[in-house]
Amino acid sequence: MKKLFLSAIILASIEGYAQGIKVGLKAGVNYANFNNSEIQTDAITSFHGGLVTEFSLLKNFSLQPELLYSTQGAELNDFGQQIKNELGYISIPVLAKFYLNDDLSLEIGPQASFLLSERNEVEAGDSNTFDFAVAGGLTYKLGKHFFVQGRYGLGLTEPKRDAAVKNSVLQGSIGFMF
Repeated sequence: MKKLFLSAIILASIEGYAQGIKVGLKAGVNYANFNNSEIQTDAITSFHGGLVTEFSLLKNFSLQPELLYSTQGAELNDFGQQIKNELGYISIPVLAKFYLNDDLSLEIGPQASFLLSERNEVEAGDSNTFDFAVAGGLTYKLGKHFFVQGRYGLGLTEPKRDAAVKNSVLQGSIGFMF
């Protein structure tokens, strides 16, 4: 009888925990630039997409890790010509998600990004393979499964070895939670 009772408690706990986990997909547009007053840059428009997971910890608080492919960079204008520098990252934001009401939430947290690809129209020097940033934004649920999201990511490390610049990206996303 004790084993049956213990098994029921374990199954109920697992079921309750599993209901607090959501998995989804998201994709969207990036408006990216480098932050630095010494180098003249223009923003580029690119994209991001990937997996979203949400772990509900309290009624109005969740943890939201993501696994995204994100293209960032800028057009550099200080070299007598425009040089478009696109950096393709695997980004892993881990965000604290605070629900302001049933549909609107505020997210903030760290983001680690690993460089996968770099595309330059002209050779612009080596890039660092790791970028660390802080990200924050808002999400609005559209019904039970769909959401729209706006986020800003501010780089804290330099993506270029030979230039004192930092990534800056504004993201707009749409997504679907299963």
